[in-house]
Amino acid sequence: MFDQQDFEINYRLCLADNNNVYLVAADKDNAAVGFISAHGQILLHEGGMVYEIQELFVENVFRNRGVGKMLLKALEEYLLRRDYKQLEVTTNKKRTDTIKFYANNGFEETHVKFVKTKKRN
Repeated sequence: MFDQQDFEINYRLCLADNNNVYLVAADKDNAAVGFISAHGQILLHEGGMVYEIQELFVENVFRNRGVGKMLLKALEEYLLRRDYKQLEVTTNKKRTDTIKFYANNGFEETHVKFVKTKKRN
């Protein structure tokens, strides 16, 4: 279940971290239609800062209009002003359209990700 209070705390912590990037796309009326977030961390095996896209979302009515591509390009341009080694993204294997999107935008499939969920008491 989604806890609004936990969200608010985590949201503020994320915004306060200078290694996190949040960009929003707006329509002509300045209403948000999409956003992208990336979190950066120093990885010793990569020799420096690595950013990982955490979220990329575009409102349904604005999909397939280049908004996602624009957000991705804006993120990459923003990161050019920072010292980093690479930009990564992970997606579910079932999201074939998402996989195609990232492949069409220069990302290569290089890893296999394993997840272990914390067991609750």
